[in-house]
Amino acid sequence: MKTTLIASLVLATALSYAPQSLAFDENMSLRICEYVSINDKKRLRKYLKSHNITVRSIFDSIQCNGENLLTFAATSNALDVGEYLIGKLPVKTVNENLEIIKKSSAHLAKVASERIK
Repeated sequence: MKTTLIASLVLATALSYAPQSLAFDENMSLRICEYVSINDKKRLRKYLKSHNITVRSIFDSIQCNGENLLTFAATSNALDVGEYLIGKLPVKTVNENLEIIKKSSAHLAKVASERIK
């Protein structure tokens, strides 16, 4: 009886403290995409900081008009936000998106190429 009670308490404690995945609701994604589309780096940084979110943690999760944040910034001509994203993302990720960026924005392609070197 005593071991059953202890096992139940341990199981209940483990389930209540299980790490939760980083899930974004539609409102967060919409807000982030809006800040990228209007090229508002200041509000994007403030929003991410207030929600304790890093660019690296959301990059694979958020799609804006079917594109990742970096290519969306390039197609939206959001140069300030694009430069910010290039600086925060790993070089490998920037390199993977370089061809798409080159097609959309010469300025961001130059910044991305410098980051890769």
